[in-house]
Amino acid sequence: MNMTDIYNIESDNEATEEDYYQSIQRAINSGSAWNFQGSYGSTMMDAIKSGSCMLGTTSARDYYGNHIPSRTEVQEGTKGSYQFVSQANGEDWADMMANA
Repeated sequence: MNMTDIYNIESDNEATEEDYYQSIQRAINSGSAWNFQGSYGSTMMDAIKSGSCMLGTTSARDYYGNHIPSRTEVQEGTKGSYQFVSQANGEDWADMMANA
């Protein structure tokens, strides 16, 4: 996650949909973004629930100490998994998020 990602997430700039969700995916993957201001956690969870992003490659803890599982800790096809993103947005999208 870098400053461009933060800008893409926080502003109404001209980021493409792909850039926006890749920025969110990198925030999820970083693990540390779960401890940012409340809107980050909500944004990341909304992207996961919609199938636009998947859980990170490692588990994390949020600001309140809650466990955020990794994408390999959830059942295939459930929210947060590669398969859920693939079903919601196609395999190309899921591959793009998996490699963000």
